[in-house]
Amino acid sequence: MTTKESDPVATGSNFASAEYAEQWRRGEKLRRETSGAATEMMLDLANIRVGDRVLEIAAGTGDLAIMTTRRVGPNGYVLATDISASMLKLAAEAAREAGFTNVETRVMDAENIDLEADSFDAAMCRSALMHFPNPSKALAGVYRALKPSGRFAVTVFSTAERNPFHGLPLSIASRMAKIPPLTPGQPGMFALSGHGVLEECYRKAGFRDVVVRAVPVKRHFPSTAEAVSAMKNSFPRLQVLLTKLSDADRELAWSEIEQKLRQFEGPNGFEALGEWLVGVGTK
Repeated sequence: MTTKESDPVATGSNFASAEYAEQWRRGEKLRRETSGAATEMMLDLANIRVGDRVLEIAAGTGDLAIMTTRRVGPNGYVLATDISASMLKLAAEAAREAGFTNVETRVMDAENIDLEADSFDAAMCRSALMHFPNPSKALAGVYRALKPSGRFAVTVFSTAERNPFHGLPLSIASRMAKIPPLTPGQPGMFALSGHGVLEECYRKAGFRDVVVRAVPVKRHFPSTAEAVSAMKNSFPRLQVLLTKLSDADRELAWSEIEQKLRQFEGPNGFEALGEWLVGVGTK
């Protein structure tokens, strides 16, 4: 994935690093618990069936590829692509441990997809499209690789206001690091959250029958302290911002983050609502 220097969190070196990959792997349990419904909806909207050939963009450490392989069965095929060889190494290990031999991993820039035209039945991209400098270019590449009537399904974050578990910490870290908020068009967690933005990306790439659905999520922890502890192990983009602070300021940032998030603690522990957008388009 190509990047813009003005985006302090979405740099290729960060995404491609072994440290980032390990943090992403550690976040698998949290992703499964909080975004499971959105992921299942994405798989359903992609219309993945037994025997299908499926392309995954920005596959990360392979948890979605494994879910997809279970759907396509032993006669299907899943190609997991990512800019990060470190991520894909963990994905390949996960596939082997699961006993799958029909998962292939390949390092590939999402905005320069080099695949045979009309060669996949479906494609997916989970929680990554909003980080691409030119998501329409990635969509156009996927469109070319899909067979006629093939579907491309994605998940992206809704607005920062609807996702305070991520929005509040990022706001605090950005302010303390003296990094201005991202402007419209810059890659970032909430870049495709605006009304009609994701739909327009699909249509610009040629997709038809475009549908975008909002899916509520809930993040639950026994306490705010445990929510913050989980965040420290599974929120790489926040970590990148915090590395720009001194040790003392970093501690202050974490203290403020915990204080702000405490508003979501109640009789049942820590519960923060969020929202994903699940999109699909047909070639």
